[in-house]
Amino acid sequence: MKGTIISILLCVAALTINAQTKGLTNTLRSPHAKMHSVNIHDVTWTKGFWAERFDVCKDTMLLNMWRIFDDPELSHAYHNFEIAAGYKSGEHKDPPFFDGDMYKWLEGVAAVYAITKNPELDKLMDKFIETVRLSQREDGYIHTATIVADKNNPGAKKGFEERLHFETYNMGHLMTAACVHYRVTGKKSFLDIAVKTTDFLYNFYKTATNELARSAICPSHYMGVVEMYRTTRDPKYLELSKSLIDIRGMVENGTDDNQDRIPFREQKTAMGHAVRSNYLYAGVADVYMETGDKTLLECLHPIWDDVTYRKMYITGGCGALYDGTSPDGTAYEPDSIQKVHQSYGRAYQLPQETAHNETCANIGNMLWNFRMMQLSENPKYADIIELTYYNSILSGISLDGKKYLYTNPLSQTANFPYSLRWGDFRQEYITCFCCPPNTVRTIAEVSNYAYAISDKGIYCNIYGSNNLNTKDTDGKDISITQETDYPWDGTIKLTINKTLKKDLSLFLRIPGWSNDATITVNGSDAGINISSGAYAEVKRVWKKGDEIVLSIPLRPRLIESNPLVEETRNQVAVMYGPMVYCVESIDLPDNTPIYDIVIPGDIQLQPKAVNIEGNKIIALQGIAKKKSNSGWDKQLYREIHPETKNINISFIPYYAWNNRGNHDMSVWLRLGNR
Repeated sequence: MKGTIISILLCVAALTINAQTKGLTNTLRSPHAKMHSVNIHDVTWTKGFWAERFDVCKDTMLLNMWRIFDDPELSHAYHNFEIAAGYKSGEHKDPPFFDGDMYKWLEGVAAVYAITKNPELDKLMDKFIETVRLSQREDGYIHTATIVADKNNPGAKKGFEERLHFETYNMGHLMTAACVHYRVTGKKSFLDIAVKTTDFLYNFYKTATNELARSAICPSHYMGVVEMYRTTRDPKYLELSKSLIDIRGMVENGTDDNQDRIPFREQKTAMGHAVRSNYLYAGVADVYMETGDKTLLECLHPIWDDVTYRKMYITGGCGALYDGTSPDGTAYEPDSIQKVHQSYGRAYQLPQETAHNETCANIGNMLWNFRMMQLSENPKYADIIELTYYNSILSGISLDGKKYLYTNPLSQTANFPYSLRWGDFRQEYITCFCCPPNTVRTIAEVSNYAYAISDKGIYCNIYGSNNLNTKDTDGKDISITQETDYPWDGTIKLTINKTLKKDLSLFLRIPGWSNDATITVNGSDAGINISSGAYAEVKRVWKKGDEIVLSIPLRPRLIESNPLVEETRNQVAVMYGPMVYCVESIDLPDNTPIYDIVIPGDIQLQPKAVNIEGNKIIALQGIAKKKSNSGWDKQLYREIHPETKNINISFIPYYAWNNRGNHDMSVWLRLGNR
């Protein structure tokens, strides 16, 4: 109890110091962070792509999800808290990680409230937070599955008895949500709960055996503990964050699936469960920004290379395998082979139809790259943030905000003689419901990734029409308006509304996929070096009304994969700007199997605005080839049929597939002229 009181006193002092640091991550005082988030409320979408997605989030996604959580006939998530709080009686139901899913949802509500200031959202957050407060044990432990079981049968169940009970995963999301809630509302109600929880974890890890400590699966608490340190400046939280890394690999029965078979500092490749991996890597990057421990970067850099150049899908998706064997078993030492699930596979092992690509893993990839960008100022990480957002994150939710994908395959056909574990199409409710609230909070927070600041200036990372009203690192006001129809159009105009009476650099990200970008200032060439995959620095003393125009030519691009990727050898995918495209059978002539399509290497694709479920979409239309096909009944191999005929073809953005009913789909298609 004394320790918690001290923590709260430290927190009060730190909150006064950090009154101007209300970003999604609070790295302004992190000694090894080179970029910092703007405040959560500093960016407001005005029109266009992200404004439309944000409106669906605030008007539909959040409240529809609350409806699901609040309906015990559908989901027991909130009802579990009500039982734990003493409001109701009953048994705990549904997966033990549902607590964390509700914390993710609340974080999304807080992010939307930061922009809208809707009092009904504030009341809803207060209601849930009070229920959580009453559920929490006096020692800070909070996990409804254990607390409800103990209420019904005192002493029968203890915390951390079952490794797959997700206690620390839930607690980590509580910490992160509490920090965001405080920064948005100024209320400490949720943060006080998080302080007790983090204190509990600190004391637990001080006394727990190595074997008990390894219950830390899906380690969201690595990010959460560091964010609690940044918010409260309590040094024991930083101590805890470092020890969480040190204990990995200190158990006899560690697994590649959980990334604790060997110590973290010996890991150089991505392995195991992709959500757990990416959350771990993001948390380790957070610890580096506070400590400068270079041994952590000596692991993060080669792991990033391994993922980005050998194990990541074209969409930014991660986790190729539903089930597989550990990469450490490749030398075939029978005792070393382990089963892994929802995991990274071997290098270049990237199946399409059976790709797992859990939406949470894709979000974890974005969170990791965001932190790598903050610690390095390297725009290659921003390219991955953009790639994942537009493709493998948005694909996890329908355009109307009511249906979800747990996995994100790159191909789908009704002809396969089996059904995959999580279904083939979007569903209104998934029994493993971790991805939907994660997707919703990530869409709610996209404005927080649009800009970053440093003592050098302002970085533009995600483009979209918005108003930016922020402060530089010295606390001086800056106001910029951005106007663009990106990603459908590559013209981006920034207008200076208010700035400092001194030199200020604007760093405009030039995507790695782009060519021939230009920048003008007030109609004249900016006269600066512009390179793809780099920031273009425009520096001067700005005056009100100054206009900067970045023009990024957009064109359809045919993409091939490394030939070591067996599943896509001799095939092509189509991209337009940051968007990955696909073909759905609904856009093909009747009786045209999607795998009979052949894409000529010289195909001429033309952008055309279309409408899908009330949403503006740019389709890419052209003429492809269709193979002659007499059917494959009772045939595995046969002589080729060289005849082809021309057909009209229309590609749509991958994120928009499965919004017009259930149809076959493929990102990769055969390349050839026959």
